[in-house]
Amino acid sequence: MPLVVQKFGGSSVATAERIMNAAGKAIRAQQAGNQVIVVVSARGDTTDELIELAKQICAHPPAREMDMLLSTGEQISIALLAMAIQTLGNKAISFTGAQVGIVTDSSHTKARIKSISTERLRAALDAGNIVIVAGFQGIDEAGNITTLGRGGSDTTAVALAAVMKQGSGVRSQESGVRGQESGKDDSSLTPDSCLLTPVSCDIYTDVDGIFTTDPRLVADARKLDVVSYDEMLELASVGANVVSSRSIEFARKFGVPLQKRSSFSEIEGTWIVPEADWMSEVVACGAAMVKDEARVAVINVPDQPGVSHQIFAAIANKNIAVDMIVQNVGTSGKASIGFTVPAGELEATLSVLEPVVLKLGGRVSSEEDVSKVSIVGTGMRTHTGVAQRMFAALAEVSVNMKMITTGDIKISVLVDKADGVKALRAVHQAFGLEKPRPGAGIPIAARAVATDAKPQAAEQDLLAQLASMEDIVVSDVVLDTQQGRITIANLPDLPGNCSRVFQAVAAAGIVVDMIVGNPSEPGRAQTSFSVPIQDIQRALEATQAVLKTIDAKASAAADPNIARLIVSGIGMRTHTGVARRMFGALAERGINIAMINTSEIRVSVVVDRPRGQEALEALKATFNLT
Repeated sequence: MPLVVQKFGGSSVATAERIMNAAGKAIRAQQAGNQVIVVVSARGDTTDELIELAKQICAHPPAREMDMLLSTGEQISIALLAMAIQTLGNKAISFTGAQVGIVTDSSHTKARIKSISTERLRAALDAGNIVIVAGFQGIDEAGNITTLGRGGSDTTAVALAAVMKQGSGVRSQESGVRGQESGKDDSSLTPDSCLLTPVSCDIYTDVDGIFTTDPRLVADARKLDVVSYDEMLELASVGANVVSSRSIEFARKFGVPLQKRSSFSEIEGTWIVPEADWMSEVVACGAAMVKDEARVAVINVPDQPGVSHQIFAAIANKNIAVDMIVQNVGTSGKASIGFTVPAGELEATLSVLEPVVLKLGGRVSSEEDVSKVSIVGTGMRTHTGVAQRMFAALAEVSVNMKMITTGDIKISVLVDKADGVKALRAVHQAFGLEKPRPGAGIPIAARAVATDAKPQAAEQDLLAQLASMEDIVVSDVVLDTQQGRITIANLPDLPGNCSRVFQAVAAAGIVVDMIVGNPSEPGRAQTSFSVPIQDIQRALEATQAVLKTIDAKASAAADPNIARLIVSGIGMRTHTGVARRMFGALAERGINIAMINTSEIRVSVVVDRPRGQEALEALKATFNLT
């Protein structure tokens, strides 16, 4: 029987009336011939109220006790929703995360799921119940209650959909019954008898779906019918807080179709599905802003192997997610590295970072009151001049860029917080995001067909994945030796200057790939970008011609002797150990990193070309790729 997992956010169960509304949706889904699991968040502002109460008692509450406290909010919701469904004449039963066997690591307040047992869920569903599960929580192997951090209820819902899709129909070789129900260990499960259950997941909230940007900030923001997993991962990572990044990681990893929709209407929402050809017909699908960021600069550290690893290993050990990593090209044996962290993590970042950098002979500076503005779309892979269009839009409204990073399908810039909304509106308009995206009239079933869809993984591989649900998934490491690098030094740090450079390069018909930009000294910036090796001389000449009209001190140099390594996968940013493992593997081989670029689905580094093949082998070995 098909299974539907529904998730209701706090606003969707904030009142008795809304709880009854959610109960009605669950019942209708069951009456349509589905088994139904409902994941529920804490009601309304319950979580915030509990946090505030704890802080009134203790300025820095112990993480374990915070998990014990915060988990109670969801328990209230699941009990009330089960009562509502029973009142309407249907069978329902509620479970905490621990009761359904959601096992996590021991990282209190931001735990990751290790495994989920389906035995109790399956028994309750087969008995005709609508099963209500507390989101946001689990239990570690020592029996402690844990919580999953921001977006944890979304993560719970998609994780349950994934495990039920891949694991609920698994049968034991010996008994011929469902493996989970038979009490057999996973080692007794055989691939010949794995059955996949049709599963979908609906994320209900107080909005109609996913919009091209925040409609509260941009009046002509438009609801999207469909986005790809990768587009949604990038949008979620850069401020589109409508679905958590971790839940999209699960959906992509296990092939769960998601729909983001309104609790208060029956209209179709936004589907999140594999990528399809029509999605690349336009450059961008959405823009987003992270309002509260902090920029950290590590200045004048040795430009030698292992330095990046020391810096980011220290941060990763504190489970702090780093974004927008930019390393300037080293000069005089010294290098500077810039990156961003959530503003709320700045204090913790500095406390762990400063001792490390001091030992390296460098210094650390930081800046708050900055925001990150990004544009996302699969069309960036096939369209030229994307960066130039974004930079020109920002220059037009006099917004200066403090940092620049690019990914496969994303460009992000860091701006003053006061300019954030203005920048977001300018970018949204520049890419015509108020217009319907091609493919909007295609039926959902057709839109969901992936361009590069791969056959379902072997069942034994699926079983192994389910035993380590949130482990890092690195799918590929690629070596690119067909690029050269242009580095601009001493560019006046003013609106419009970058735009003029990339306009000239685009006008020459040159495709720009990796871009990193970072302040180099007060009032000056350094920007590096890569182009196809055959175009490097033309790119240099176009850049130098523009720089002559900007400032006599600005200069550009070309380096054709580089190799770029691209590590692709799921959760490349949210899994804080990815960069640490990459940089550590290269450091062990004595390979220096000249440039760094990050996104949710890729991390790229530039090294000297003679070391490229060796670097490729090191990274493949690190991530167990053959």
